[in-house]
Amino acid sequence: MRTDQALRQELVVLVVAVPAAFLLAAEPWKRLLLIGVIVVLLAIELLNTAIEKLADRVSRESDIDIGTVKDIGSAAVGLGILLAGLTWLVALAEWLEFL
Repeated sequence: MRTDQALRQELVVLVVAVPAAFLLAAEPWKRLLLIGVIVVLLAIELLNTAIEKLADRVSRESDIDIGTVKDIGSAAVGLGILLAGLTWLVALAEWLEFL
């Protein structure tokens, strides 16, 4: 956690998301979903960090295959962010009675 800024940022998001979920959602399953997508995002970020650390341990030299693996891990994080963002946007829209 000390060396990964993205992980720290996502932990801050989790700290903010937990009370926000209780404000935005009345039903327990919706609160669980809002908090759960952030937890899943953290899990994806941890896996991406593990992949990057392992890849760096295998070789510090520029390698196209290792670069591709790191890019795929980053893409997984991006998809997790997209899913979490859309989930929270729908919840916010519902709370504001746009849906």
